[in-house]
Amino acid sequence: MLLRSPLRLHTFLVRPFTTAANLLFPPSHHHHTATLQNLHLLCTLGHLEQAFSLFYSLDLPPSQQTYATLFHACATHNSLRRGRALHHHMLTHNPNYHFNLHLTNHLLNMYAKCGDLDYAHQLFDEMPRRNIVSWTSLVSGYAQFGRANESFSLFASMLAHCHPNEFAYASVITSCGIECGRQVHALALKTSFDRYIYVANALIKMYSNGCDYGVYDDDYKDEAWMVFRDMKFRNLVTWNSMIAGFSIRGLEDRAMGFFSLMHCEDVGFDRATLLSVLSSLCRNRNSSSRSDAALGLQCCFQLHCLVIKTGFLMEIGVATAIVKAYSDLGGAVDDCYNIFLETSGSRDIVSWTGIIATFAERDPEKGFFLFCQLLQEGLAADSYAFSAVLKACAGLVTQRSALAVHSQVIKAGFEDYVVVANALIHAYARCSSIGSAKQVFDETEFQDTVSWNTMLKAYALHGQAKEAIKLFGEMNVHPDATTFVALLSACSHAGMVEEGSRIFDTMSEKYGIVPQLDHFACMVDILGRAGRVLEAEKIISEMPMVPDSVVWSAFLGACRKHGETNLANLAATKLKELDPENSLGYVLMSNIYCSAGIFTEAGLIRREMKGLGVQKEPGLSWIEVGSQVHEFASGGQKHPQGGAIRASLEQLVGRLKGLGYVPETRLVLQDVEEEQKEEQLYYHSEKLALVFALMNAVSLQCSRGVIQIVKNIRICVDCHNFMKVASGLVQREIVVRDSNRFHHFKDRVCSCNDYW
Repeated sequence: MLLRSPLRLHTFLVRPFTTAANLLFPPSHHHHTATLQNLHLLCTLGHLEQAFSLFYSLDLPPSQQTYATLFHACATHNSLRRGRALHHHMLTHNPNYHFNLHLTNHLLNMYAKCGDLDYAHQLFDEMPRRNIVSWTSLVSGYAQFGRANESFSLFASMLAHCHPNEFAYASVITSCGIECGRQVHALALKTSFDRYIYVANALIKMYSNGCDYGVYDDDYKDEAWMVFRDMKFRNLVTWNSMIAGFSIRGLEDRAMGFFSLMHCEDVGFDRATLLSVLSSLCRNRNSSSRSDAALGLQCCFQLHCLVIKTGFLMEIGVATAIVKAYSDLGGAVDDCYNIFLETSGSRDIVSWTGIIATFAERDPEKGFFLFCQLLQEGLAADSYAFSAVLKACAGLVTQRSALAVHSQVIKAGFEDYVVVANALIHAYARCSSIGSAKQVFDETEFQDTVSWNTMLKAYALHGQAKEAIKLFGEMNVHPDATTFVALLSACSHAGMVEEGSRIFDTMSEKYGIVPQLDHFACMVDILGRAGRVLEAEKIISEMPMVPDSVVWSAFLGACRKHGETNLANLAATKLKELDPENSLGYVLMSNIYCSAGIFTEAGLIRREMKGLGVQKEPGLSWIEVGSQVHEFASGGQKHPQGGAIRASLEQLVGRLKGLGYVPETRLVLQDVEEEQKEEQLYYHSEKLALVFALMNAVSLQCSRGVIQIVKNIRICVDCHNFMKVASGLVQREIVVRDSNRFHHFKDRVCSCNDYW
C-alpha cells in the first residue's frame, strides 16, 4: 500500500523531490507504473513544480499515460506555460502522439482549459480522429471563457458527428443567452438529457441570468422555477442556483423564502448558499421603507447567528459578506467592525476593502485610518481598496488625505486603472479641488462613461454649468441616463431653464434614453427654482410613472422659495404619504408658515412631528484645523472653546453689519422679539466654524488660504449672505459644501450667483 503512515507522507513532502521516487519505491523498481503513481500523487497534491522536476529527471522514456497525467494536471491548475513546455518535450520524444486519441484529448483539454482556444481549435482541426470527449473539451473551453457564439456554433456542428453528453449540454447552456439556450433546452428535452442534474442546473442558471429584473407575480412564467419544479433529483447546486437566480432578478423575498425552505427540509447549505442569500439582502438596500430595512436587518441578524452556529464565520468570504449586508442595510458600523475583528487570523485584501467601504460613508475618518492600518500590516492595496479609501477621502473636509492616497496610487502603479482614476476625480471634486479633479480626468488614458459622468457631476456640484455642457460636447463615449442627470442638475443649479429643457428633450430624441424619475425630478427642480411652479406641476401631472419622494421634495422646495402655500400643502402631503418618517415635508411646511407669520400652523406641524416621533436632522458643520477636524452644532455649546467662539462671532457680526450685512430674521421659526431672532441666527453651525477658523488662522490647514467648511444640510439664506460679506472682509475664499452643492465665496460674491 502506498504511503502507509502520515509520518512517511510528511517526510515525502518536505524532502527534496529529486529523491521522491527513492522514498516511495526502491531504485530497482523504477518502472513506468511507479513513475505514474509518483506523478499522480504529486499532481493530486498540487505540487506541479516537484512533479515536473521528477518527470524531467527520469532517464527512461515516458509513457503516453505519463504525458496524459501531466497534461491533466496543467489543465486543472491552469498552468499553460508548463503545458506548452511538456507539449514541446512530447513532440521531441514521441512525434507520433497524435495517433493516440486518449493522449490528444488530454492535450486539447489542456489548451482549452488554460484559455489558448485558438491553438486548441487548430489542434482539434488537425486530429485524424475525434470522439465525444474531443468535441466536449472544445465546447466547454469556449463556454468557460465567455465565447458563447463559438461554443454554440461548435455544439451545433457536433450534432452531425456524435451525440452530445451531459457535460457538453451543460457547458453550452451555461454560456449562451436565452434565445440559443431555449433551442438547446428543446434538444435536451427530445433526447431526455434535461433529466441529467448537470443540465438542469445549467438551465436554471441560464434562465435566471437571462430574465429581466422586476417583481414577478404568481402567474409569471418563471422558466427557472419550472425546471426546478420538474426535477426528480436535486443537489445542493440546484438549490443554490435557484437562490442565486432569485437574487439576480431582484426577488429578495423569494431568495430568503427559498433558503428557509432548504433549512426546513434539511437540504443543508454551503458557502455559496450563504453568499447568495447575503447578496440578496444587499440588493434590497435601496428600499424607501424603513420597515423593509428593519426586516432586512432582522434577517441579516438571523443569518449571522446561523453562520456563527455552523462555523461558517471562519470563512473570510462569508464574514465579509455579512459585514457588507449589515452596512448596506443601515446596521451599526460598530457591529460591522466587531465582525471584522473576529477574522483577525484570516483577513485578506477583500475583507479589508469591505470594512473600509463600510466606514467610507458613515465614518470616513475611520475608513481612512483602516486603510493606513492595512498598509502598516504589509498588505498591498489593490484597485478596489484604493477606490474604497478614496470614497472615504471624498467625505473628509480637505483634500489632504486624498493627496496622500493619490501618492500611494502612483507608487503602487494603479494610476492607469480607470476605476481608481474615477474615484480620484470624485474625491478631489468632493474636497472642493475641482482643478485637481479635472487634471486627473485629463491624464486618464482610457476614459469610460463613468469617468465622464463623474467629471460632469463635479462641475454640477461646483455650479459650473457652462463647463459641464462644454465637456459634454467633447464626450467621446455614448452617454447614459446618469450623464443626463448630471447635466440637468448642473442646469438646475445655474438657472439655465432653456438649456435644461433642450437637454431633456434631446436625451430621448437624439440619444434614445427614456427619461426616468431622476430626470423628471431635475426638470421639476429647474422649473421650480426659476419660479415656473405651474409648469413644474404640469410636468408632475404628465409623468408616465408615479412621482416619488425626490420629485415631490423638489416641488415642495420650489413652492417654499416662491411662497406657493397651497401647492406646498399638496406636495408636503404627498411627501408624508410616501415617506412618513422623513422630516423634510414637515420642516419645509413649518418654514413656509413661519415665513408668512402664521406661527400657529407652524406650531401644529412641529407638534405633529413630535407625536409621530419624526426628528429633524440637526445642523452640523465641520472644519479642519491643525490636522484635527472640529465639529460644530448650532449654539456652539458643546465645543471646548464655545464661549470664546461666540464672543468673537458677535464682534464679527458687528463689523459685517457695518459693511451691509442684514440678518434675515424672517427665517426664524418662532414668534419672538427681533433681537432674539437675530441672536438665534448668529449661532448657526457654519458661522461658528468660520469664526473658529479665523481664530486659528496661523495653524489652519488649507490650500491657498482657502477656508473649507462642510455642512450636513443646506445652507440657509442668512448664512449665505453672512459668508458673502465675510469673504470680502477677511480677503479669503470661503468654501462651504452643504448637502446639495459647493458655494465658493470670494470678494462678496458666491459661485452660485445666489441661485441655489
